[in-house]
Amino acid sequence: MALRLDLKPYEGFLINGALIRNGSRRSDFLIETHCKFLRESEVIKESEADTPAKMLCVTLQMLYLADDPAEAEDLFARQATEIMRASPALAPHLLAIHDAIADRRYHGAIKLGRALVTAERSFAEAA
Repeated sequence: MALRLDLKPYEGFLINGALIRNGSRRSDFLIETHCKFLRESEVIKESEADTPAKMLCVTLQMLYLADDPAEAEDLFARQATEIMRASPALAPHLLAIHDAIADRRYHGAIKLGRALVTAERSFAEAA
């Protein structure tokens, strides 16, 4: 089944690690084969990763786009351990991400990572 992407003018997306940017008009793309892709709007850049959860999200993106995710998985484990030590209440989010990684559902892990960022923000505001 093909994936249809509707891109706004100048919107970009990563496909198998390559950044593709749309031109000045709205465009539709059909991706007809399996690939790794992320919309540019979904990407957290390393320079924007100013919290532990955002840094973990950058690692999840690397894991998703990597040909060999083993190194990124190790980094994830270290980052998750540090986050759990600092904020034990975030453990359920980290466990869900871990389970997605174990099942090789990397894109799902990225979505769960964004939920972790939201939870981290909520805990920080409550403190």
